[in-house]
Amino acid sequence: MNAPLPRPLIDRFNRRISYLRLSVTDRCDLRCSYCIPQGFKDFEEPEHWLTFDEIERVVRLFGLLGVGRVRLTGGEPLLRKDLAQLAGRLSVLPGIEDLSLSTNATQLDRHATALHAAGVKRLNISLDSLKRDCVTRVSGRDSLPAVMAGLDAAQAAGFAPIKLNMVVMQGVNDGEIEAMAAFCLARGFTLRLIEAMPMGDTGRNAHYLPLDGVRDQLVARFGLIPQALEMGGGPARYWQLPDGSGNIGFITPISQHFCATCNRVRLAVDGTLYLCLGQEEKLALRPLLRGGASDTELIAALRDAIELKPERHEFREQPGKIIRIMAHTGG
Repeated sequence: MNAPLPRPLIDRFNRRISYLRLSVTDRCDLRCSYCIPQGFKDFEEPEHWLTFDEIERVVRLFGLLGVGRVRLTGGEPLLRKDLAQLAGRLSVLPGIEDLSLSTNATQLDRHATALHAAGVKRLNISLDSLKRDCVTRVSGRDSLPAVMAGLDAAQAAGFAPIKLNMVVMQGVNDGEIEAMAAFCLARGFTLRLIEAMPMGDTGRNAHYLPLDGVRDQLVARFGLIPQALEMGGGPARYWQLPDGSGNIGFITPISQHFCATCNRVRLAVDGTLYLCLGQEEKLALRPLLRGGASDTELIAALRDAIELKPERHEFREQPGKIIRIMAHTGG
């Protein structure tokens, strides 16, 4: 007779934690204007990164505790050597039902086939413009050709769905939203429009634009209707074409926050477990992992940490509160 599984992770606000965003590196080959500052060098040293064995152990415990969705993030996760090997180890762990990846796609054409074979099911790809000069200005690199090659490789490898994440910035790329929507709908991608968040100085200077007016504009242009079924377990609210052949998501952490249904935590590459993107509550797991803690002790620490998960962020009320940049937290 199999032993009963431990009870799931439920916080003090009765939210069940079912989604882990796992950063495998804080480094990136781009310097997007809302994320990593130009000239930034304060990255974690590799000896502080969790090893693949440590990552596998933590994810196995999360799987036992009912966390079935895991997303590999960064920085840029494809900069971590042998990422497909790690993905293969995680995808077969008990309880892990969905393994996905967030990437800027600059390296994706070389890795798409191996990642798909390893069990990565879904991709989120950052792309803020279809104009080469705008992409260069926002990302700090002439990266659009590499991203397009990555998109082609992802489709050829069989990934579905492929979601394109576009951070909407007033006066930067807000005039390109309809063109991006048309591109995604034509190619079979899901467009997700995201409000810029005030993470560090870069995020606070990201030309925030609320998405309510943008949504109304796209509803009128494409005849979108609300989509009833959830997609991916994340924070996006989706609208679809009337025939169901395409959809667009809206992620609104500032104008319409989704904290009441937050089901996720973030594990940074240095082993810090962040309970909220916009607050400082956290658990340092690396000292426990390297100090000989048993699985029972680690599970107890995870349960104690979940009790610290705050009710909501305060991006609107205290936009200067969070000093760390997104790449340190994990996307």
